[in-house]
Amino acid sequence: MLNAPFSSLAEFKKLLMKQPNSNLEIENQASERNNQLTKPPGSLGRLEELAIWYSSWRGEVAPKLRFPQIVVFAGNHGVTTQGISAFPSEVTQQMVMNFQHGGAAINQLCKVFGVKLNVIALDLDNPTADLTTGPAMSEAECVKALTIGWNAVDKSTDLFVAGEMGIGNTTSAAAISYALYGGAASDWVGRGTGIDDIGLEKKAQVVATSLISNPTSITNGIEALRCLGGRELAAMAGSIASARAKSIPVILDGFICSAAAACLENTISGSLDHCVAGHESNENAHRALLGYLKKEPILTLGMRLGEASGGALAIAVLQGALACHSGMATFAEAGVSEG
Repeated sequence: MLNAPFSSLAEFKKLLMKQPNSNLEIENQASERNNQLTKPPGSLGRLEELAIWYSSWRGEVAPKLRFPQIVVFAGNHGVTTQGISAFPSEVTQQMVMNFQHGGAAINQLCKVFGVKLNVIALDLDNPTADLTTGPAMSEAECVKALTIGWNAVDKSTDLFVAGEMGIGNTTSAAAISYALYGGAASDWVGRGTGIDDIGLEKKAQVVATSLISNPTSITNGIEALRCLGGRELAAMAGSIASARAKSIPVILDGFICSAAAACLENTISGSLDHCVAGHESNENAHRALLGYLKKEPILTLGMRLGEASGGALAIAVLQGALACHSGMATFAEAGVSEG
């Protein structure tokens, strides 16, 4: 049975307004501890900032990362009939099976970093509607996907990453970004699975048409998610909000995850305060989107795979940050002069 503290998009929006915040007292104590560690001030660079951020959300001055979780959500998109992908929609199901059999990149990364991986397929035999002709999802469909995402976050986890698989979902992400931040449709489209120049031009036309067909999505995060997103994007948004409700820090993955997250931030400013950007993907619009979200990526490795692969790699950086922050001796403990 699907259970969540909302049953409509209006209720979901109200929930976003009442989300918990970080613990400022713990943040100050963690910062004070950081200043006492056996190193020159600021010498660990962004690792220090990440450790303090994580501490503030977990409510621990010297936390340890024990139970990270990644969930890969999969969905199919009706817009693929417009010829905007180099691969057919059947690949979504095939890749889900690959995840389940342990053969994908994300499986290997989760093994290396000790991450619990879940894979959730959302009604793959029933693609969303073609967003060039109207809303991709009804309110009921969007709420159901949000609820699945909400329930996917294990309450015992202490770090969450949402990943995705869905042929056509870079088009949805581009359309959402275009709806929320404007510019030109061509600013937001990229090659996705590897389309050629003709395909890229077609994709830009599809994104432009999607806003004409869905005018309520313009500058409206919830409507953009419903009308232009997919089930996996809605599930990612639901899971990110669920993690916030549980005071679980989140690492955002690439362009598609960031677009889903942008729908939350556009709806209620500050909805992503518990999130950091794991990486800047090679999908050309991701840098601009992160700029609008005011998120500095931890890594820039030229990746564009999805699957939460960039977010998984960023987990390793956070593991290192917390190992130093929580495990290092203070000057007093080590008997070292601060100079």
